[in-house]
Amino acid sequence: MAKKFTDEEALQFHMHPRPGKFDIAASVPMSTQRDLSLAYSPGVAVPCERIAAEPGQAYDYTNKGNLVAVISNGTAVLGLGNLGALASKPVMEGKSVLFKRFADVNSIDIELDTEDPDAFCQAVRLMGPTFGGINLEDIKAPECFIIESRLKEEMDIPVFHDDQHGTAVICAAGLINALHLSGKKIGDVRIVLNGAGAAGIACLELLKSMGATPDNCIMCDTKGVIWQGRTEGMNQWKSAHAARTDLRTLEQAMDGADVFLGVSVKGAVTQAMVESMAPDAVIFAMANPDPEITPEEVHAVREDVIVATGRSDYPNQVNNVLGFPYLFRGALDVHARAINDEMKIACAEALAALAREDVPDEVAIAYGRSLKFGRDYIIPTPFDPRLIWRIPPAVARAGMDTGAARRPIVDMDGYQQALKARMDPTASILQGIYARARAAQKRMIFAEGDDLRVLKAAIAYRREGLGEAIVVGREADIRDKLRAEGIEDAMEGLQIVNAAKTDKLAVYKDFLYARLQRKGYDRSDVHRMAARDRHIFSACMLAHGHGDAMVTGATRKSAHVLDQINMVFDARAEDGAVGITALLLNGRVVLIADTLVHEWPNEQDLANIASRGADVARALGLEPRIAFVSFSTFGYPVSERSEKMHHAPHVLDARGVDFEYEGEMTVDVALNPKMQENYPFSRLTGPANVLVVPARHSASISVKLMQEMGGATVLGPILTGLRAPVQIASTGMGAADILNMAAIAACDMA
Repeated sequence: MAKKFTDEEALQFHMHPRPGKFDIAASVPMSTQRDLSLAYSPGVAVPCERIAAEPGQAYDYTNKGNLVAVISNGTAVLGLGNLGALASKPVMEGKSVLFKRFADVNSIDIELDTEDPDAFCQAVRLMGPTFGGINLEDIKAPECFIIESRLKEEMDIPVFHDDQHGTAVICAAGLINALHLSGKKIGDVRIVLNGAGAAGIACLELLKSMGATPDNCIMCDTKGVIWQGRTEGMNQWKSAHAARTDLRTLEQAMDGADVFLGVSVKGAVTQAMVESMAPDAVIFAMANPDPEITPEEVHAVREDVIVATGRSDYPNQVNNVLGFPYLFRGALDVHARAINDEMKIACAEALAALAREDVPDEVAIAYGRSLKFGRDYIIPTPFDPRLIWRIPPAVARAGMDTGAARRPIVDMDGYQQALKARMDPTASILQGIYARARAAQKRMIFAEGDDLRVLKAAIAYRREGLGEAIVVGREADIRDKLRAEGIEDAMEGLQIVNAAKTDKLAVYKDFLYARLQRKGYDRSDVHRMAARDRHIFSACMLAHGHGDAMVTGATRKSAHVLDQINMVFDARAEDGAVGITALLLNGRVVLIADTLVHEWPNEQDLANIASRGADVARALGLEPRIAFVSFSTFGYPVSERSEKMHHAPHVLDARGVDFEYEGEMTVDVALNPKMQENYPFSRLTGPANVLVVPARHSASISVKLMQEMGGATVLGPILTGLRAPVQIASTGMGAADILNMAAIAACDMA
């Protein structure tokens, strides 16, 4: 499978904005002397004494209950082999990020520089008091079996080797549904597994514990069938699954088999083997990066076979990220001593059940196709938002039922609601934007092709599958810039338009002259604008349907860019244009308006801005709650400056709008539910998520203060109210931010 990025891009990703993939942030305030006294000496002595008296209280007073160690010695790094402990660190950091992203589990990577199982186990065991769970990763067989077995015996927290059990759980989930579609029972089917390593052995063990008949399970390795009495290439873990059979080769084993599970190598399965399998067979070709046999090769000879692979570009991906974050989430939340087979089976069954349910629209849109339970959809997708509140409760219940839980969950409904609220909605906001953009497949015009940031954003736009990227610039200049970055090959996917060489220039000039001739511009002015100003030229392209959306502004001040766009589109305050900026921080999303167009709006303008803000909020998946903010709250203190903010809600009253709004009020009243309790007459049912501010300068101050001091992620300003989707980036934006603006433009929130 061809990579969607260059080596240089991968290195840059791991280097910027600073080396590595995660930071550590304090979860408590540390701004006063009192905070310091509570966090450290003398306040810290109190929980220390409580934990010394009752060790279980470490889960109450420390982060132990939500902290997992991802530990490796680097002896089996991905498909790269024994790279050593240090070289495995990028992978372990990545695993830690996945824990946080998908299940809000804090995770630290630890790389142990030893291949001695005794030394490894000793080191991990001594770290037991720190963590709520241990995730072992990329350790070669057979040492991985020895290490996991010993640590499970020696430690009283979950120890989980994901390379084994993660694959097994997702494989089991998929097989439950594949057999459901095939009308077969797990106890009746004949299963052939190829690849007698850690993952393969774990898959077979879990399926046997779920009811697969041992005599119906054939395990193969590079030397053929593992049969009772075989001595070549054997060890105790293979011997445990040796079958009483006369079969000796994979080809013989496949004849009449119902299920094939592959965790081996590319090409291990032939079309002849597929043809020999039983009717309605199941093939899980999970070798990475290339499967034992591709779905195309299977379906060329058999249409009745259900196929899964380990790859994201085929249906039915067996992806470990569907398992380990949620297994640990459920285990941690009941303070489990271990992750046992019953918990793994509960995870698999919950995943299988979820795949049989209707798929939310946003998930289907994200994958660009209809997702409905059937042969091409037997396993949920990793970005299904329901995973976080469906899988951990099933794991937790199994932990409680089997006695693995130290602290059972009493209110399971409340636990599910807490899980729903736990994940940062800012991630889903961005995911939703990209899902809609991917579905729209807009031809995006990138107006400033002479800027490297814009070029990288255009490349990413295409590679992310969002649509066609049209770059305005000179081909030679673009090639030189990409060559200097070592990514010249990415140029092949870009459509480059040079304003001076396009045959559309005369059409654009005629259009501009007709639009501007009564505004003091003559034909020479129009020629200069159309041929030399990339913002105007790009806007003309958009106006004539030579692109579907446009992003610009990375190289010039937004006010100047907006003026240029006004030469082509009506983007002034009196035309109804509004700029709305989204601030994303600590799980909250707040929109601030107007941050781009209105310098000093009156009450009618403010009402218009509020309505635009409500539209954008809904487009981002939020139920709008509008607050007109000022330095006064409901008439006090009285000031001429706040009068328009006081009257703006009355304008909305007269219009009969269909969203919540209130004002005027200070920002703390707008955002803090406790403060809102002082005003029981307020029409807001919760914290405001759209703040309409008195003037553009106050909007700018608010956004930049939150960005610089608060660390908020900024999306926007999102330009709305135009008859075409145009977004204006800021001069300080990097390639990723420009890409976000392009995705917003593709969503067409105008």
